[in-house]
Amino acid sequence: MGLRTTADDEVRRIMRMAAARLLQRLPELTDELVTRTRDTDEAYRRMVPTDDHWQSVYDAMRVGIGAILLPLAERRDLQQAERTARRRAEQGLPMDSLLRSYRISAQVMWDGLVGVVAEEEPDSLPVLIRGATKVWHAVDRQAVAAAEAYRDREAEMFGRTAERVQALLDALLEDRADAALARSAAAALDLPELGRYAVVITRLPGRHDHQDDAVRPAALGAMRLLWRMRPDYEVAVALLREAGMEDLTRELRPHVTGCAGISPVVEGLTELGRARRLAELALRTCVGEGPEIALLEDRLPAALVVSQPELAGHLSGVVLRPILALDPADREVLLGTLEAWLRCEGSAMRTAGQLYCHRNTVFNRIRRIEQLTGRSLARPLDIVELALALDAVRLLPVT
Repeated sequence: MGLRTTADDEVRRIMRMAAARLLQRLPELTDELVTRTRDTDEAYRRMVPTDDHWQSVYDAMRVGIGAILLPLAERRDLQQAERTARRRAEQGLPMDSLLRSYRISAQVMWDGLVGVVAEEEPDSLPVLIRGATKVWHAVDRQAVAAAEAYRDREAEMFGRTAERVQALLDALLEDRADAALARSAAAALDLPELGRYAVVITRLPGRHDHQDDAVRPAALGAMRLLWRMRPDYEVAVALLREAGMEDLTRELRPHVTGCAGISPVVEGLTELGRARRLAELALRTCVGEGPEIALLEDRLPAALVVSQPELAGHLSGVVLRPILALDPADREVLLGTLEAWLRCEGSAMRTAGQLYCHRNTVFNRIRRIEQLTGRSLARPLDIVELALALDAVRLLPVT
């Protein structure tokens, strides 16, 4: 028992000696920790001002290292961790970034302790190593306290601001955005008034009002997304920054289980109402339950059809009436062939490959389509009429 007490006393002596030396090097340690954190974590660079970050690290290191010199009852490191966590929650720093900074802090502090003992009493390094678990346990306790304080502060802020955030998003998306509203929304939502935005509208397959387990990413790469939930669909405002529409589509695809419509790029918050309407049009060009992502820019003819259903329905009746009058099986064969022919840009070989039939069969069906409709697939204006009429059949409800 006496030997163990002596060994523990020696560990405490070495730890306190090293901690006292580290406190003398506190600015250098702070510089190292801040640099390592900001170099490896974009969120810190983007959301936490450098001066704020440096001062909070300095205070945390001073209290944390100083805690080694104090009795357990007098330690204030947990309170310091809680204060910092609340501040980071208010700044919008992801909790993962906050907790990662504690891992880096533990590495920096331990390396510092080892360095001091190696300089001052190299023969005591084995003694210091016996105290390693105490150091890492102390940092773990700080990280746990920080995580709890972060979650509590986040819940407080969400409870106060969620209703206002949703109201602002609704106003922006429903054509009620003037310059004053845009300024208020920019401040409340931490968004630029002028910037590259797109609106995404998703519809889940077989969605019910209580279905609420879909993944709604708050960020996709450098892009930021703000979601608004509706009973039958979901809307996301995407701040694209420098990303293109192909980047948004690619990053969004793993999260889309149903259908999604994406607007063209607009240049500011006051344009989000128009973008929402165009995203709805894009979504209406989807056939079936997906997964499918429709960029409006790629679906303009189909969007024209769904935006003018009465005229489009009349067009399909005029152009395709003889085909629509056939029995269902025969009608679907001809419409499917026309659809494949248009998709394959008039290549009989590619159309035959898609339909698993001989190219002569394709030619025979095309001739029959031309005879029934009185249109020629060799005339550009007739192709336009046939393509729009086919879109109307596929996209508009049967009346």
